[in-house]
Amino acid sequence: MTLPETIPLLGLGWNDLLFMTFAAIMVGSALLVVVMKDIIRCGLAMIICFAALAGLYVLAGATVVAAAQVLVYIGAISVLVLFAIMLTQTKAGPASLVFQTQALPAAIAAAVLALLMAVAVASTDWGATGRRIATNASELARTLFGDYTLAFEVVSVLLLAAVIGGVFLAKREKGGAD
Repeated sequence: MTLPETIPLLGLGWNDLLFMTFAAIMVGSALLVVVMKDIIRCGLAMIICFAALAGLYVLAGATVVAAAQVLVYIGAISVLVLFAIMLTQTKAGPASLVFQTQALPAAIAAAVLALLMAVAVASTDWGATGRRIATNASELARTLFGDYTLAFEVVSVLLLAAVIGGVFLAKREKGGAD
């Protein structure tokens, strides 16, 4: 059985429905990152936002960028942020986060940013943006892991040192020798 090109009741294409679903998930989880008070749940909502963005990359035909999004942002950055929060968070911390007390300046900054984005979208020529560009993953992998192997190894050692240093600082005894 094959699916029809458009959804019968909605009149939309499947790609349009997937785009709207991923966009709604991304915007909703991004709002949860800003609104929720528990910082661990904010981090989990950030992971959902990054996953929805990876889905949008797949829809755009950029599978290599989507894989990098999953590996780097979800697999490394988000998990590192959550571990850093869990290792350094104390029980005697403030009940409300600092940035949640600055609602008016944040609302003004958001309105200015929305206005700037609307002006940028309105003044852009969107003629050739509907065309997908095919990416050759094997050529990209050959370049990254052939010419830039040393850079990847240096970054991995640097990240390992940062994680070890963070754990050391988080677990250091209070009042001990510095």
